[in-house]
Amino acid sequence: MNTLLNVIWLVFAGFWLALGYVAAGVLCCLLIVTIPFGIASFRIAGYALWPFGRTVVDKRTAGAWSTIGNVIWVVVAGIWLAIGHVVTAIPLFVSIIGIPMGIANLKLIPVSLLPLGKEIVPTDRPFAAYGA
Repeated sequence: MNTLLNVIWLVFAGFWLALGYVAAGVLCCLLIVTIPFGIASFRIAGYALWPFGRTVVDKRTAGAWSTIGNVIWVVVAGIWLAIGHVVTAIPLFVSIIGIPMGIANLKLIPVSLLPLGKEIVPTDRPFAAYGA
C-alpha cells in the first residue's frame, strides 16, 4: 500500500515539492556558511518524493547550533516551504483518494519549518517514532 500511495503522491505532489526543496538546497549551497541548510533541504527533498513508509524523528545528538540554525531557516526558507505544503494539501483534500496525501503533506510542515536536528527513518523499524 505504501508503494501505491508513494507513486500517486509522486505524480500529484511529490515532484513539485521536492523541486522546491532542491531549489532551496541549491540556493543554500551557494554560500559556505549555509551548506548545512542545503544538505538538510536535499534530505527533505528525498523525503518529499517518497514519504509513505518513513517518518521524522528528533536526533539525540542535536545541540544548540541546530536550534539557532532552525531559527535562521524559518525566516529564510522554512515559511515559504510550509506555505507550499499548505497550498498543495488543500486541493488534495478535495478528492477522496487525495485525503491520505493531504495528511502526508501536513505531516511535512514541521520538518519543513525546523529541519535541523531531525532524522528521517523507515517506519518498519521497531520504535522508529521514538528515534531508537
